[in-house]
Amino acid sequence: MTMHPPNSLARNLRTFFSTHLPNLKGFSRHTVLSYRDSFILLLRFVSQFHGRAVVELDFDQLGPTEIIAFLEHLEDSRRNTVSTRNVRLAAIHAFFRYAAQSHPDRLEQCQRVLAIPFKRSAPRPIEYLEYEEIQAVLNTADRSTLDGRRDYALMATLFNTGARVQEIVDIRATDLQLAQPFHVRLLGKGRKERVCPLWSETADVLRTYCAERQIDLRKSTPVFTNRNGKALTRFGVRYIL
Repeated sequence: MTMHPPNSLARNLRTFFSTHLPNLKGFSRHTVLSYRDSFILLLRFVSQFHGRAVVELDFDQLGPTEIIAFLEHLEDSRRNTVSTRNVRLAAIHAFFRYAAQSHPDRLEQCQRVLAIPFKRSAPRPIEYLEYEEIQAVLNTADRSTLDGRRDYALMATLFNTGARVQEIVDIRATDLQLAQPFHVRLLGKGRKERVCPLWSETADVLRTYCAERQIDLRKSTPVFTNRNGKALTRFGVRYIL
């Protein structure tokens, strides 16, 4: 069995994901996983592009030609949107900015990859739900059950705040202010905090929900939990919705 000692690309990918993104840049776990998925796809594509095993790839096989071919593959073969293409390119750019700092001999290659532009797409019109439509969605929750009342509170918070699902499942009891002025503290991308006002109706729903679940608003416990008492995940919310 042929042994492949770690080459320059492998070493840089390891430190990029294990140290640079989470520790130095402070990226969230979800962003790191998104970047990781981008490189899984990229390395698989380049492996086929050059007819070489992934473990044999090095910087020489990751030039602008390969990157552009990969981006076209995402749109043409995988039917990804321009937005997804740009997410993958952002991950690639981040890695090559990092690599340029430790490999001056690769600076030109890094500059050429970083010069690959993001692709513009036609803006989609923003669509909004009418009040009656929001109520129809909320009414799908069976409020005669404990889980149904949780689902109702969760969806009411989603509609009120317009937050991302991950922001909702990350809410802790200490993030809620259910006395006037009603608001919730949300932790967004890049671990940036923002405070979002709550309607009085939403505050009432959350106050009742927390009382029933015996959630102490002075403690940093998850607000929306599963039957095992653990915080819901994005996938759990997707199932609910």
